[in-house]
Amino acid sequence: MAAAPPPKADELQPHPPKEQLAGVSFCITSPPPWPEAIILGFQHFIVMLGTTVIIPSALVPQMGGGNEEKARVVQTILFVAGINTLLQTFFGTRLPVVMGGSYIFVAPTISIILAGRYSNEADPREKFLRTMRGTQGALIIASTIQIILGFSGLWRNVLKLLSPLSAVPLVSLVGFGLYELGFPGVAKCVEVGLPELLLLVVLSQYLPEVLHFGKDVFGRFGVLFTVPIVWLYAYILTIGGAYKNSPPKTQVHCRVDRSGLVAGAPWISVPYPFQWGAPTFDAGEAFAMMMTSFIALVESTGAFIGASRYASATMIPPSIVSRGIGWQGIGILLDSFFGTANGTSVSVENIGLLALTRVGSRRVVQISAGFMIFFSVLGKFGALFTSIPLPIFAGMYCLFFAYVGGVGLSFLQFCNLNSFRTKFIMGFAFFMGLSVPQYFNEYTAVAGYGPVHTGARWFNDMINVPFSSKPFVAGLVAYVLDNTIQVKDARKDRGYHWWDKFRSYKKDARSTEFYSLPFNLNKFFPSV
Repeated sequence: MAAAPPPKADELQPHPPKEQLAGVSFCITSPPPWPEAIILGFQHFIVMLGTTVIIPSALVPQMGGGNEEKARVVQTILFVAGINTLLQTFFGTRLPVVMGGSYIFVAPTISIILAGRYSNEADPREKFLRTMRGTQGALIIASTIQIILGFSGLWRNVLKLLSPLSAVPLVSLVGFGLYELGFPGVAKCVEVGLPELLLLVVLSQYLPEVLHFGKDVFGRFGVLFTVPIVWLYAYILTIGGAYKNSPPKTQVHCRVDRSGLVAGAPWISVPYPFQWGAPTFDAGEAFAMMMTSFIALVESTGAFIGASRYASATMIPPSIVSRGIGWQGIGILLDSFFGTANGTSVSVENIGLLALTRVGSRRVVQISAGFMIFFSVLGKFGALFTSIPLPIFAGMYCLFFAYVGGVGLSFLQFCNLNSFRTKFIMGFAFFMGLSVPQYFNEYTAVAGYGPVHTGARWFNDMINVPFSSKPFVAGLVAYVLDNTIQVKDARKDRGYHWWDKFRSYKKDARSTEFYSLPFNLNKFFPSV
């Protein structure tokens, strides 16, 4: 038997680094045809619904609200998310990112709910209103930190020292760090969540290879193919009596008629500012929420970097990230005015959807914002989609969060992986980013409070919340180490030179193409 021919010289070359991701069907500035764009926009709307429902479902009952209040809060989050998405895509980073609810704000909100001044309130409805006003006041103060850091350019100066190496743990754990919302969520109703997960993988990855056609169709519209099938299957199980004798928790996760949102939602309702009353202010709660706002700022920075890659744009310049953070702060201010009981940050799952569909078009996400506003006003119709069992969303998250984690790892192409310095910084940042929050979360789960436990709940939150965030811890460790260990000798090892041309907005013409403001606004608001 003849020996295999030796490999050609070019076959032994590593893959060359690429400043823009190849293989994207529609990049940030190239929209698909209108019919396709509308369908893709609707798909983004469906994907962001999971977080939109999960957060109020966890918070509103603790605040004293019932199904009616929960439905109104979901409507309000949807409405404000639509506005914030439009503001971010037109005037912020201009990336195709959905701005939705954020899990990082849940802990300080719960602290407000548990505050002593609300515990004596006997009337649940009154307790709900007073608690909501308390969160509004805290969010108004918290929004200022992002507005100031963003629009003043201070955050831009921080990001100028960011290299591909220090970006890897930050961006990766923005996705991988949400693993608790993946399979653990699927397992809450495995007969519904697992089919969604498997169907989405098979339809988007395997079916096009077997059929030799429809590659774009199955990958691009995978969510719209799989969700109705599994939703119908869950409906059949519900009306067939499969969960008649199941425990209440199982019924909540598996049945399609347990959210209470369809019954609680009005037919038509337009959310308006201060619909719950005038905000109330507490200094301690405001400090805790400001710290949380800063963590959301860091996490969104990682998400913006990941989104720029999947949109097939060049690395987002620091001044553009800073501008986006400023507008995110305005988004949190709008949250506080309308009363969402939550802050705004980049929706990580929708970045994963950019990867699955290979469509990074800005217009698609702007259309999805239109759907958010439309269905928030038509309450009953919007609530119908929110009856999708949450394990179906968890099945999708397994793919989407993995895609975001993967795009973080892809920045290693700019680094020297044969350097011990690279290995230490990357490995140590990843390890601490997982290990430190694990300790804080385990401690909280067992004791009912975090490791920092003083008489001042707000002070506890200021320490416990940051160190419970995996992207924040990993990003902080990587950033500090990368800028203090052998900095002069390791410029190329850390990939710093690759991003030189993107550190200033005007150095590369592509930055203007992808990130310039519409309506010639760059004349009045120049980026540096």
